[in-house]
Amino acid sequence: MSAHYVLTLGCPDRTGIVARIAAFLSDAGGWITEAAYHADPDTNWFFTRQVVRADSLSFGLEELRDRFATLAAELGADADWRVSDTAQPGRVVILVSKEGHCLYDLLGRYAGNDLPMEVRAVIGNHKDLESITAAHGIPFHYVPFPGPGEDKTASFEEVRRLVDAEDPDAIVLAKFMQIVPDWLCERWAGRAINIHHSFLPSFVGGRPYHQAAERGVKLVGATCHYVTAELDAGPIIEQDVIRVDHSDAVTDMVLKGRDIEKVVLARGLRWHLEDRVLVHGNKTVVFH
Repeated sequence: MSAHYVLTLGCPDRTGIVARIAAFLSDAGGWITEAAYHADPDTNWFFTRQVVRADSLSFGLEELRDRFATLAAELGADADWRVSDTAQPGRVVILVSKEGHCLYDLLGRYAGNDLPMEVRAVIGNHKDLESITAAHGIPFHYVPFPGPGEDKTASFEEVRRLVDAEDPDAIVLAKFMQIVPDWLCERWAGRAINIHHSFLPSFVGGRPYHQAAERGVKLVGATCHYVTAELDAGPIIEQDVIRVDHSDAVTDMVLKGRDIEKVVLARGLRWHLEDRVLVHGNKTVVFH
């Protein structure tokens, strides 16, 4: 498949935005292969994602960014935009603890070229997943963390150093059982992606399957969301559920939930890497 450029834009809604973007791409000779739009009447915010064949333009990525930046500024001083190249896979760093099901799934998809990414490193606060990481030829970094109630600043600073050295497009918390501090949430805003084992906003925090069992729910789920300072409350990218019943113990819910967690995280990461997720406030628009 030929390379494509992906243009995303969020700006205050008004008449003529679609016409302006269409004229901009047409004047540049752009061959549009995908176009999606959404206008949110509650926030008066406009969203779009455009995909253009790279070989249809007489200039490259950087010039396209420069030209699109001018257009975006004309559409709103606070417009949020991005231009990316599908020929460049997203750089990804994965954070883990002991549970491996999400990491196994992501590495399998990576080995099969099922996700548009390059896994640059896996960082763990335990060594349990070092061997599977090494088997895929990916660097593993062990960063020990102190116990509950102790100061974890030095450990998180080391994680930050290792992550930032890779300049990743996505930092994936694949069952990384540590609460990311506020200063790091801010630094990685819009790039750090978490998988939570409940259908948020239900059962936030720890032991959500136990909470679900106590409430006698008939569905358990998983939520892929961006990491923010408010625990398990960041903008939601993807969710799914699976049915349970009165005969399921907590261990049964955990086993069923793991299947959903893997799929939801992979979907959410794909949407992020393909620039299908536009964030405004604490909500997302996802162009599937």
